[in-house]
Amino acid sequence: MVFGAIAGLGVTALPGSDQVFVNLTLFVTLLCGCIVIGHLLEESRWINESITALVIGLSAAGITRLTTNRKSPHLLEFDEQLFFVYVIPAIIFNAGFQVKMKHFFRNLGTIVLFGVLGTLISFGVISFGAWLLLGKLGTGLELRDYLAIGAIFSATDSVCTLQVLDQDETPLLYSLVFGEGVVNDATSVVLFNAIQKFDLSNINSRVALSLTLTFLYRFVGSTLLGVVVGLLSAYIIKKIYLGRRKSTDREVALMILMAYLSYVMAELFDLNGILTVFVCGIVMSHYTWHNVTDNSKVTTRHAFATMSFIAETFIFLYVGMDALDIEKWRFASHSPGKSVAVSGVLLALVMVGRACFVIPLAILSNSWKQSKDHELGFKHQVTIWWAGLMRGAVSMALAYNQFTRFGHTQLPGNAVMITSTITIVLFSTVVFGLITKPLIRYLLPPSKDINMNSSELSLGLPLLNGLEHEGDVPRTSSLTMLLKRPAQTIIYFWSKFDDAFMRRVFGGRDSMPDTPVSSNEGSDHGSLFGSNPSLRLV
Repeated sequence: MVFGAIAGLGVTALPGSDQVFVNLTLFVTLLCGCIVIGHLLEESRWINESITALVIGLSAAGITRLTTNRKSPHLLEFDEQLFFVYVIPAIIFNAGFQVKMKHFFRNLGTIVLFGVLGTLISFGVISFGAWLLLGKLGTGLELRDYLAIGAIFSATDSVCTLQVLDQDETPLLYSLVFGEGVVNDATSVVLFNAIQKFDLSNINSRVALSLTLTFLYRFVGSTLLGVVVGLLSAYIIKKIYLGRRKSTDREVALMILMAYLSYVMAELFDLNGILTVFVCGIVMSHYTWHNVTDNSKVTTRHAFATMSFIAETFIFLYVGMDALDIEKWRFASHSPGKSVAVSGVLLALVMVGRACFVIPLAILSNSWKQSKDHELGFKHQVTIWWAGLMRGAVSMALAYNQFTRFGHTQLPGNAVMITSTITIVLFSTVVFGLITKPLIRYLLPPSKDINMNSSELSLGLPLLNGLEHEGDVPRTSSLTMLLKRPAQTIIYFWSKFDDAFMRRVFGGRDSMPDTPVSSNEGSDHGSLFGSNPSLRLV
Protein backbone atom coordinates (compact mmCIF):
# COMPACT_ATOMS: atom_id res chain seq x y z
CA MET A 1 0.00 0.00 0.00
CA VAL A 2 2.81 2.38 0.90
CA PHE A 3 4.69 1.52 -2.27
CA GLY A 4 1.56 2.06 -4.34
CA ALA A 5 1.02 5.48 -2.82
CA ILE A 6 4.61 6.47 -3.54
CA ALA A 7 4.36 5.22 -7.10
CA GLY A 8 1.17 7.22 -7.47
CA LEU A 9 3.17 10.35 -6.74
CA GLY A 10 5.39 9.58 -9.70
CA VAL A 11 8.28 8.30 -7.55
CA THR A 12 10.19 5.12 -8.37
CA ALA A 13 12.75 3.65 -6.00
CA LEU A 14 16.00 2.28 -7.35
CA PRO A 15 16.98 -0.52 -7.68
CA GLY A 16 13.88 -2.14 -6.16
CA SER A 17 10.91 -1.31 -4.00
CA ASP A 18 12.53 -3.05 -1.04
CA GLN A 19 15.06 -0.21 -0.98
CA VAL A 20 12.50 2.59 -1.08
CA PHE A 21 12.95 3.72 2.53
CA VAL A 22 16.73 3.47 2.34
CA ASN A 23 16.74 5.62 -0.77
CA LEU A 24 14.24 8.07 0.69
CA THR A 25 16.37 8.38 3.81
CA LEU A 26 19.48 9.12 1.76
CA PHE A 27 17.67 11.62 -0.44
CA VAL A 28 16.15 13.50 2.50
CA THR A 29 19.56 13.48 4.21
CA LEU A 30 21.03 15.14 1.12
CA LEU A 31 18.28 17.76 1.25
CA CYS A 32 19.17 18.46 4.88
CA GLY A 33 22.83 18.69 3.89
CA CYS A 34 21.97 21.25 1.20
CA ILE A 35 20.17 23.40 3.77
CA VAL A 36 22.96 23.21 6.38
CA ILE A 37 25.82 23.83 3.95
CA GLY A 38 23.83 26.55 2.18
CA HIS A 39 23.32 28.30 5.52
CA LEU A 40 27.03 28.10 6.35
CA LEU A 41 27.88 29.61 2.95
CA GLU A 42 25.11 32.21 3.09
CA GLU A 43 27.49 35.13 3.48
CA SER A 44 29.69 34.00 0.60
CA ARG A 45 30.11 36.51 -2.17
CA TRP A 46 30.22 33.81 -4.81
CA ILE A 47 28.14 30.82 -3.71
CA ASN A 48 24.35 30.68 -3.47
CA GLU A 49 22.03 27.86 -2.39
CA SER A 50 21.24 26.79 -5.95
CA ILE A 51 24.91 26.17 -6.65
CA THR A 52 25.27 24.36 -3.32
CA ALA A 53 22.41 21.97 -4.15
CA LEU A 54 23.79 21.33 -7.65
CA VAL A 55 27.28 20.56 -6.31
CA ILE A 56 25.92 18.23 -3.62
CA GLY A 57 23.78 16.47 -6.24
CA LEU A 58 26.79 16.05 -8.51
CA SER A 59 28.91 14.75 -5.62
CA ALA A 60 26.23 12.28 -4.51
CA ALA A 61 25.80 11.05 -8.09
CA GLY A 62 29.56 10.61 -8.45
CA ILE A 63 29.83 8.63 -5.22
CA THR A 64 26.85 6.48 -6.23
CA ARG A 65 28.47 5.69 -9.56
CA LEU A 66 31.82 4.80 -7.98
CA THR A 67 30.49 2.67 -5.14
CA THR A 68 27.64 0.78 -6.85
CA ASN A 69 26.92 -0.93 -10.15
CA ARG A 70 23.90 1.23 -10.94
CA LYS A 71 23.57 2.71 -14.38
CA SER A 72 21.54 5.55 -12.93
CA PRO A 73 22.98 7.75 -10.14
CA HIS A 74 19.51 8.60 -8.85
CA LEU A 75 18.40 7.43 -5.45
CA LEU A 76 14.85 8.03 -6.67
CA GLU A 77 13.35 8.62 -10.09
CA PHE A 78 10.44 10.96 -10.67
CA ASP A 79 7.79 11.28 -13.32
CA GLU A 80 8.30 14.58 -15.14
CA GLN A 81 4.72 15.51 -14.20
CA LEU A 82 5.74 15.48 -10.54
CA PHE A 83 7.56 18.77 -11.04
CA PHE A 84 4.46 20.49 -12.40
CA VAL A 85 1.89 18.90 -10.10
CA TYR A 86 3.67 19.10 -6.73
CA VAL A 87 6.88 21.13 -6.89
CA ILE A 88 6.48 24.15 -9.19
CA PRO A 89 3.14 25.33 -7.66
CA ALA A 90 4.76 25.83 -4.24
CA ILE A 91 7.54 27.96 -5.73
CA ILE A 92 5.30 30.13 -7.90
CA PHE A 93 2.58 30.66 -5.29
CA ASN A 94 5.11 31.81 -2.71
CA ALA A 95 6.53 34.24 -5.28
CA GLY A 96 3.09 35.82 -5.65
CA PHE A 97 2.25 35.67 -1.95
CA GLN A 98 5.52 37.29 -0.85
CA VAL A 99 5.57 39.90 -3.61
CA LYS A 100 6.49 43.41 -2.50
CA MET A 101 3.46 45.08 -4.01
CA LYS A 102 4.65 48.67 -3.94
CA HIS A 103 7.69 47.73 -6.06
CA PHE A 104 5.92 45.17 -8.24
CA PHE A 105 2.97 47.32 -9.27
CA ARG A 106 5.00 50.46 -9.68
CA ASN A 107 6.90 48.66 -12.46
CA LEU A 108 3.95 46.55 -13.67
CA GLY A 109 4.01 47.99 -17.20
CA THR A 110 7.70 47.22 -17.64
CA ILE A 111 7.31 43.80 -16.02
CA VAL A 112 4.50 42.78 -18.39
CA LEU A 113 6.41 44.23 -21.34
CA PHE A 114 9.51 42.17 -20.53
CA GLY A 115 7.67 39.09 -19.24
CA VAL A 116 5.21 38.68 -22.12
CA LEU A 117 6.49 40.51 -25.21
CA GLY A 118 10.12 39.87 -24.27
CA THR A 119 9.47 36.16 -23.83
CA LEU A 120 7.72 35.99 -27.19
CA ILE A 121 10.69 37.68 -28.87
CA SER A 122 13.13 35.32 -27.15
CA PHE A 123 10.93 32.37 -28.11
CA GLY A 124 10.99 33.43 -31.75
CA VAL A 125 14.75 33.98 -31.84
CA ILE A 126 15.60 30.68 -30.12
CA SER A 127 13.09 28.62 -32.14
CA PHE A 128 14.22 30.05 -35.47
CA GLY A 129 17.89 29.75 -34.54
CA ALA A 130 17.44 26.15 -33.38
CA TRP A 131 15.60 25.22 -36.58
CA LEU A 132 18.27 26.91 -38.69
CA LEU A 133 21.39 25.68 -36.86
CA LEU A 134 20.50 22.44 -35.09
CA GLY A 135 18.94 21.05 -38.24
CA LYS A 136 22.35 21.23 -39.88
CA LEU A 137 23.84 19.16 -37.03
CA GLY A 138 21.59 16.21 -37.81
CA THR A 139 19.73 16.06 -34.51
CA GLY A 140 16.67 14.47 -36.14
CA LEU A 141 14.24 16.84 -34.44
CA GLU A 142 10.86 17.88 -35.80
CA LEU A 143 9.21 21.31 -36.04
CA ARG A 144 7.34 20.75 -32.78
CA ASP A 145 10.65 20.01 -31.06
CA TYR A 146 12.22 23.24 -32.33
CA LEU A 147 9.25 25.28 -31.12
CA ALA A 148 9.35 23.45 -27.79
CA ILE A 149 13.06 24.28 -27.51
CA GLY A 150 12.16 27.96 -27.95
CA ALA A 151 9.68 27.73 -25.07
CA ILE A 152 12.03 25.65 -22.89
CA PHE A 153 14.98 28.03 -23.14
CA SER A 154 12.89 31.19 -23.00
CA ALA A 155 12.04 30.35 -19.38
CA THR A 156 14.45 32.18 -17.10
CA ASP A 157 15.19 30.93 -13.61
CA SER A 158 13.70 33.58 -11.34
CA VAL A 159 14.55 31.46 -8.28
CA CYS A 160 18.27 31.42 -8.94
CA THR A 161 18.29 35.02 -10.12
CA LEU A 162 16.62 36.35 -6.99
CA GLN A 163 19.11 34.53 -4.79
CA VAL A 164 21.93 36.66 -6.19
CA LEU A 165 20.07 39.98 -5.90
CA ASP A 166 19.53 41.92 -2.68
CA GLN A 167 16.10 43.54 -2.45
CA ASP A 168 17.34 46.22 -0.06
CA GLU A 169 20.38 47.11 -2.13
CA THR A 170 18.76 47.04 -5.59
CA PRO A 171 14.97 47.35 -5.08
CA LEU A 172 14.19 48.55 -8.61
CA LEU A 173 16.27 45.82 -10.20
CA TYR A 174 14.89 43.19 -7.85
CA SER A 175 11.26 44.03 -8.63
CA LEU A 176 11.89 43.97 -12.38
CA VAL A 177 13.82 40.69 -12.39
CA PHE A 178 11.38 39.09 -9.95
CA GLY A 179 8.25 40.19 -11.81
CA GLU A 180 9.66 39.42 -15.25
CA GLY A 181 10.85 36.01 -14.06
CA VAL A 182 7.42 34.87 -12.87
CA VAL A 183 5.49 36.31 -15.83
CA ASN A 184 8.18 34.87 -18.11
CA ASP A 185 7.76 31.38 -16.62
CA ALA A 186 3.99 31.57 -17.03
CA THR A 187 4.30 32.78 -20.64
CA SER A 188 6.81 30.05 -21.50
CA VAL A 189 4.60 27.30 -20.08
CA VAL A 190 1.55 28.71 -21.89
CA LEU A 191 3.52 28.65 -25.15
CA PHE A 192 4.82 25.13 -24.46
CA ASN A 193 1.35 23.76 -23.74
CA ALA A 194 -0.15 25.51 -26.75
CA ILE A 195 2.50 23.95 -28.99
CA GLN A 196 1.60 20.46 -27.73
CA LYS A 197 -2.09 20.94 -28.62
CA PHE A 198 -1.77 21.65 -32.33
CA ASP A 199 -0.94 19.65 -35.42
CA LEU A 200 2.12 21.45 -36.72
CA SER A 201 2.68 19.20 -39.72
CA ASN A 202 0.92 21.73 -41.93
CA ILE A 203 1.49 25.29 -40.76
CA ASN A 204 -0.77 27.95 -42.27
CA SER A 205 -2.39 31.22 -41.27
CA ARG A 206 -5.34 29.43 -39.69
CA VAL A 207 -3.10 27.34 -37.42
CA ALA A 208 -1.07 30.43 -36.51
CA LEU A 209 -4.25 32.37 -35.64
CA SER A 210 -5.60 29.46 -33.62
CA LEU A 211 -2.30 29.22 -31.73
CA THR A 212 -2.41 32.95 -30.95
CA LEU A 213 -6.03 32.82 -29.75
CA THR A 214 -5.26 29.78 -27.60
CA PHE A 215 -2.34 31.64 -26.03
CA LEU A 216 -4.54 34.67 -25.25
CA TYR A 217 -7.34 32.47 -23.89
CA ARG A 218 -4.98 30.65 -21.57
CA PHE A 219 -3.33 33.86 -20.41
CA VAL A 220 -6.50 35.83 -19.70
CA GLY A 221 -8.44 32.84 -18.39
CA SER A 222 -5.64 31.82 -16.03
CA THR A 223 -5.44 35.35 -14.63
CA LEU A 224 -9.18 35.58 -14.02
CA LEU A 225 -9.31 32.15 -12.38
CA GLY A 226 -6.51 33.13 -10.01
CA VAL A 227 -8.40 36.30 -9.05
CA VAL A 228 -11.68 34.40 -8.50
CA VAL A 229 -10.16 31.69 -6.28
CA GLY A 230 -8.18 34.26 -4.31
CA LEU A 231 -11.25 36.41 -3.69
CA LEU A 232 -13.31 33.33 -2.81
CA SER A 233 -10.78 32.34 -0.14
CA ALA A 234 -10.84 35.86 1.27
CA TYR A 235 -14.65 35.95 1.36
CA ILE A 236 -14.97 32.54 3.03
CA ILE A 237 -12.42 33.27 5.74
CA LYS A 238 -13.83 36.76 6.35
CA LYS A 239 -17.40 35.53 6.72
CA ILE A 240 -16.81 32.54 8.96
CA TYR A 241 -13.85 34.23 10.73
CA LEU A 242 -12.19 31.16 12.15
CA GLY A 243 -10.09 33.32 14.47
CA ARG A 244 -12.99 33.70 16.90
CA ARG A 245 -12.44 30.07 17.88
CA LYS A 246 -8.66 30.42 17.76
CA SER A 247 -8.58 27.96 14.85
CA THR A 248 -5.19 28.87 13.46
CA ASP A 249 -4.71 25.38 12.07
CA ARG A 250 -7.98 25.61 10.11
CA GLU A 251 -7.12 29.05 8.72
CA VAL A 252 -3.69 27.93 7.58
CA ALA A 253 -5.04 24.67 6.13
CA LEU A 254 -7.77 26.49 4.21
CA MET A 255 -5.32 29.00 2.73
CA ILE A 256 -2.93 26.25 1.64
CA LEU A 257 -5.68 24.12 0.11
CA MET A 258 -7.35 27.05 -1.66
CA ALA A 259 -3.99 28.07 -3.10
CA TYR A 260 -3.41 24.57 -4.48
CA LEU A 261 -7.03 24.39 -5.64
CA SER A 262 -6.39 27.34 -7.96
CA TYR A 263 -3.57 25.42 -9.63
CA VAL A 264 -5.39 22.11 -10.12
CA MET A 265 -8.53 23.90 -11.36
CA ALA A 266 -6.45 25.72 -13.97
CA GLU A 267 -5.01 22.42 -15.20
CA LEU A 268 -8.51 20.89 -15.16
CA PHE A 269 -9.84 23.70 -17.36
CA ASP A 270 -6.83 23.46 -19.70
CA LEU A 271 -5.43 26.79 -18.50
CA ASN A 272 -1.98 27.70 -17.19
CA GLY A 273 -1.59 26.70 -13.55
CA ILE A 274 1.61 28.67 -13.02
CA LEU A 275 0.01 32.00 -13.92
CA THR A 276 -3.16 31.14 -12.01
CA VAL A 277 -1.39 30.23 -8.77
CA PHE A 278 0.84 33.32 -9.02
CA VAL A 279 -2.15 35.66 -9.40
CA CYS A 280 -3.95 33.78 -6.63
CA GLY A 281 -0.95 34.37 -4.38
CA ILE A 282 -1.07 38.12 -5.01
CA VAL A 283 -4.83 38.30 -4.34
CA MET A 284 -4.59 36.19 -1.19
CA SER A 285 -1.76 38.33 0.17
CA HIS A 286 -3.81 41.48 -0.46
CA TYR A 287 -7.13 40.27 0.96
CA THR A 288 -7.16 36.81 2.57
CA TRP A 289 -3.99 37.27 4.61
CA HIS A 290 -5.50 40.26 6.43
CA ASN A 291 -8.61 38.31 7.44
CA VAL A 292 -6.80 35.80 9.65
CA THR A 293 -5.35 36.07 13.14
CA ASP A 294 -1.84 37.28 13.89
CA ASN A 295 -0.68 33.73 14.55
CA SER A 296 -2.03 32.63 11.17
CA LYS A 297 -0.34 35.57 9.45
CA VAL A 298 3.05 34.54 10.75
CA THR A 299 2.42 30.84 10.17
CA THR A 300 1.24 31.18 6.56
CA ARG A 301 4.10 33.43 5.51
CA HIS A 302 6.68 31.02 6.92
CA ALA A 303 4.81 27.91 5.76
CA PHE A 304 4.62 29.06 2.14
CA ALA A 305 8.24 30.24 2.18
CA THR A 306 9.38 26.92 3.65
CA MET A 307 7.53 24.81 1.09
CA SER A 308 8.95 26.93 -1.71
CA PHE A 309 12.47 26.68 -0.30
CA ILE A 310 12.31 22.88 -0.02
CA ALA A 311 10.90 22.62 -3.56
CA GLU A 312 13.70 24.78 -4.98
CA THR A 313 16.38 22.78 -3.18
CA PHE A 314 14.79 19.50 -4.31
CA ILE A 315 14.87 20.52 -7.99
CA PHE A 316 18.49 21.65 -8.04
CA LEU A 317 19.60 18.59 -6.08
CA TYR A 318 17.79 16.33 -8.54
CA VAL A 319 19.24 18.16 -11.57
CA GLY A 320 22.73 17.78 -10.08
CA MET A 321 22.24 14.02 -9.69
CA ASP A 322 20.73 13.73 -13.17
CA ALA A 323 23.83 15.32 -14.68
CA LEU A 324 25.70 12.01 -14.24
CA ASP A 325 22.99 9.75 -15.64
CA ILE A 326 25.06 7.45 -17.86
CA GLU A 327 22.09 6.37 -19.97
CA LYS A 328 21.62 9.86 -21.40
CA TRP A 329 25.31 10.52 -21.86
CA ARG A 330 25.80 7.12 -23.52
CA PHE A 331 23.63 8.16 -26.45
CA ALA A 332 25.24 11.58 -26.57
CA SER A 333 28.75 10.06 -26.41
CA HIS A 334 28.27 8.46 -29.81
CA SER A 335 28.87 11.92 -31.25
CA PRO A 336 30.43 14.08 -28.51
CA GLY A 337 31.18 16.85 -30.97
CA LYS A 338 27.49 17.12 -31.82
CA SER A 339 26.52 17.29 -28.14
CA VAL A 340 29.03 20.07 -27.44
CA ALA A 341 27.93 21.94 -30.57
CA VAL A 342 24.24 21.71 -29.61
CA SER A 343 24.97 23.01 -26.11
CA GLY A 344 27.07 25.86 -27.49
CA VAL A 345 24.47 26.84 -30.07
CA LEU A 346 21.63 26.81 -27.55
CA LEU A 347 23.60 28.85 -25.01
CA ALA A 348 24.47 31.40 -27.70
CA LEU A 349 20.80 31.59 -28.75
CA VAL A 350 19.76 32.14 -25.14
CA MET A 351 22.16 35.09 -24.86
CA VAL A 352 21.23 36.56 -28.24
CA GLY A 353 17.51 36.03 -27.70
CA ARG A 354 17.62 37.89 -24.39
CA ALA A 355 19.68 40.74 -25.82
CA CYS A 356 17.18 41.09 -28.67
CA PHE A 357 14.47 42.25 -26.29
CA VAL A 358 16.14 43.62 -23.13
CA ILE A 359 17.76 46.66 -24.74
CA PRO A 360 14.93 47.59 -27.20
CA LEU A 361 12.17 47.10 -24.61
CA ALA A 362 14.16 49.01 -21.98
CA ILE A 363 14.40 51.94 -24.39
CA LEU A 364 10.66 51.68 -25.05
CA SER A 365 9.95 51.53 -21.32
CA ASN A 366 12.09 54.61 -20.69
CA SER A 367 10.11 56.56 -23.27
CA TRP A 368 7.02 56.64 -21.03
CA LYS A 369 8.83 57.22 -17.73
CA GLN A 370 8.00 60.59 -16.16
CA SER A 371 11.16 60.71 -14.07
CA LYS A 372 14.74 59.91 -14.95
CA ASP A 373 15.04 58.22 -11.55
CA HIS A 374 12.85 55.40 -12.85
CA GLU A 375 14.56 54.95 -16.21
CA LEU A 376 16.61 51.87 -16.92
CA GLY A 377 20.13 53.00 -17.68
CA PHE A 378 22.63 50.99 -19.66
CA LYS A 379 24.10 49.44 -16.51
CA HIS A 380 20.60 48.35 -15.42
CA GLN A 381 20.01 46.84 -18.85
CA VAL A 382 23.28 44.91 -18.77
CA THR A 383 22.48 43.59 -15.28
CA ILE A 384 18.94 42.53 -16.26
CA TRP A 385 20.28 40.83 -19.38
CA TRP A 386 22.95 38.96 -17.42
CA ALA A 387 20.73 37.98 -14.49
CA GLY A 388 18.14 36.53 -16.86
CA LEU A 389 20.59 34.22 -18.59
CA MET A 390 20.28 31.54 -15.91
CA ARG A 391 18.07 28.53 -16.58
CA GLY A 392 16.74 26.10 -13.99
CA ALA A 393 13.61 24.43 -12.67
CA VAL A 394 11.06 25.32 -15.34
CA SER A 395 13.45 24.68 -18.24
CA MET A 396 14.39 21.27 -16.84
CA ALA A 397 10.77 20.31 -16.17
CA LEU A 398 9.72 21.30 -19.71
CA ALA A 399 12.70 19.46 -21.23
CA TYR A 400 11.89 16.27 -19.32
CA ASN A 401 8.27 16.60 -20.44
CA GLN A 402 9.22 17.01 -24.11
CA PHE A 403 12.13 14.60 -24.49
CA THR A 404 11.79 11.85 -21.83
CA ARG A 405 9.39 9.52 -20.10
CA PHE A 406 10.13 8.96 -16.40
CA GLY A 407 13.50 10.54 -17.06
CA HIS A 408 14.44 7.96 -19.73
CA THR A 409 14.80 8.19 -23.47
CA GLN A 410 15.93 5.77 -26.16
CA LEU A 411 16.18 8.33 -28.96
CA PRO A 412 19.66 9.75 -29.59
CA GLY A 413 18.29 13.16 -30.58
CA ASN A 414 16.22 13.42 -27.42
CA ALA A 415 19.17 12.26 -25.30
CA VAL A 416 21.33 14.99 -26.81
CA MET A 417 18.68 17.59 -25.99
CA ILE A 418 18.39 16.41 -22.37
CA THR A 419 22.16 16.40 -21.84
CA SER A 420 22.41 19.81 -23.52
CA THR A 421 19.67 21.18 -21.27
CA ILE A 422 21.45 19.82 -18.19
CA THR A 423 24.73 21.31 -19.41
CA ILE A 424 23.17 24.74 -19.93
CA VAL A 425 21.40 24.66 -16.56
CA LEU A 426 24.62 23.67 -14.78
CA PHE A 427 26.79 26.15 -16.69
CA SER A 428 24.39 29.09 -16.41
CA THR A 429 23.57 28.47 -12.74
CA VAL A 430 27.18 27.98 -11.65
CA VAL A 431 29.11 30.32 -13.96
CA PHE A 432 26.56 33.09 -14.42
CA GLY A 433 25.44 32.69 -10.81
CA LEU A 434 29.01 33.10 -9.56
CA ILE A 435 29.59 36.21 -11.64
CA THR A 436 26.26 37.94 -11.02
CA LYS A 437 26.98 39.12 -7.46
CA PRO A 438 30.32 40.81 -8.21
CA LEU A 439 28.90 42.10 -11.49
CA ILE A 440 26.07 43.86 -9.66
CA ARG A 441 28.52 45.20 -7.07
CA TYR A 442 30.63 46.61 -9.91
CA LEU A 443 27.84 48.04 -12.06
CA LEU A 444 25.54 49.23 -9.28
CA PRO A 445 27.41 49.86 -6.01
CA PRO A 446 25.07 50.12 -2.99
CA SER A 447 25.87 53.81 -2.51
CA LYS A 448 24.53 54.57 -5.97
CA ASP A 449 21.24 52.70 -5.63
CA ILE A 450 17.98 54.54 -6.01
CA ASN A 451 16.63 55.86 -2.71
CA MET A 452 13.23 54.30 -2.42
CA ASN A 453 11.77 57.01 -0.20
CA SER A 454 12.60 59.69 -2.71
CA SER A 455 11.42 57.54 -5.58
CA GLU A 456 8.11 56.95 -3.83
CA LEU A 457 7.71 60.70 -3.50
CA SER A 458 8.62 61.29 -7.12
CA LEU A 459 6.06 58.66 -8.10
CA GLY A 460 3.21 59.78 -5.90
CA LEU A 461 3.46 63.55 -6.00
CA PRO A 462 3.10 64.06 -9.77
CA LEU A 463 -0.14 62.10 -9.60
CA LEU A 464 -1.51 64.16 -6.73
CA ASN A 465 -0.15 67.55 -7.75
CA GLY A 466 -2.83 70.01 -8.71
CA LEU A 467 -5.55 68.20 -6.75
CA GLU A 468 -7.17 70.22 -3.98
CA HIS A 469 -8.18 67.07 -2.11
CA GLU A 470 -6.99 63.52 -2.56
CA GLY A 471 -10.51 62.14 -2.42
CA ASP A 472 -12.08 64.75 -4.71
CA VAL A 473 -10.75 64.54 -8.25
CA PRO A 474 -12.26 66.94 -10.81
CA ARG A 475 -13.31 65.28 -14.04
CA THR A 476 -11.15 67.51 -16.21
CA SER A 477 -8.08 66.80 -14.09
CA SER A 478 -8.90 63.09 -14.14
CA LEU A 479 -9.02 63.05 -17.93
CA THR A 480 -5.78 65.01 -18.11
CA MET A 481 -4.09 62.64 -15.69
CA LEU A 482 -5.36 59.59 -17.60
CA LEU A 483 -3.87 60.91 -20.83
CA LYS A 484 -0.56 61.95 -19.29
CA ARG A 485 -0.05 59.19 -16.73
CA PRO A 486 -2.40 56.31 -17.58
CA ALA A 487 -0.79 53.65 -15.35
CA GLN A 488 -0.64 55.86 -12.26
CA THR A 489 -4.17 57.15 -12.83
CA ILE A 490 -5.62 53.65 -13.17
CA ILE A 491 -3.89 52.58 -9.96
CA TYR A 492 -5.14 55.70 -8.19
CA PHE A 493 -8.80 55.13 -9.09
CA TRP A 494 -8.49 51.41 -8.45
CA SER A 495 -7.37 52.28 -4.91
CA LYS A 496 -10.54 54.30 -4.37
CA PHE A 497 -12.69 51.41 -5.62
CA ASP A 498 -10.66 48.96 -3.55
CA ASP A 499 -11.20 50.97 -0.36
CA ALA A 500 -14.85 51.71 -1.05
CA PHE A 501 -16.02 48.26 -2.13
CA MET A 502 -13.48 45.42 -2.44
CA ARG A 503 -12.10 45.58 1.09
CA ARG A 504 -15.54 45.89 2.61
CA VAL A 505 -16.65 42.70 0.88
CA PHE A 506 -13.46 40.64 0.84
CA GLY A 507 -11.54 42.14 3.75
CA GLY A 508 -8.01 43.39 3.65
CA ARG A 509 -5.82 45.85 5.46
CA ASP A 510 -7.44 47.17 8.67
CA SER A 511 -10.56 45.08 8.01
CA MET A 512 -10.09 43.04 11.21
CA PRO A 513 -9.69 45.51 14.10
CA ASP A 514 -8.95 42.81 16.68
CA THR A 515 -6.00 41.45 14.72
CA PRO A 516 -3.62 44.38 14.25
CA VAL A 517 -0.79 44.12 11.77
CA SER A 518 2.68 45.46 12.40
CA SER A 519 3.86 48.28 10.19
CA ASN A 520 6.50 46.15 8.54
CA GLU A 521 4.06 43.44 7.55
CA GLY A 522 1.38 45.85 6.50
CA SER A 523 3.64 47.87 4.26
CA ASP A 524 4.26 44.86 2.08
CA HIS A 525 0.88 43.15 1.99
CA GLY A 526 -1.62 45.93 2.43
CA SER A 527 -0.66 48.65 0.01
CA LEU A 528 1.07 49.03 -3.28
CA PHE A 529 3.00 52.05 -2.06
CA GLY A 530 3.38 51.49 1.67
CA SER A 531 1.52 52.88 4.63
CA ASN A 532 2.02 56.61 3.95
CA PRO A 533 -1.58 57.86 3.46
CA SER A 534 -0.49 60.65 1.14
CA LEU A 535 1.03 58.16 -1.25
CA ARG A 536 -1.31 55.19 -0.88
CA LEU A 537 -2.58 54.23 -4.30
CA VAL A 538 -4.17 50.92 -3.47
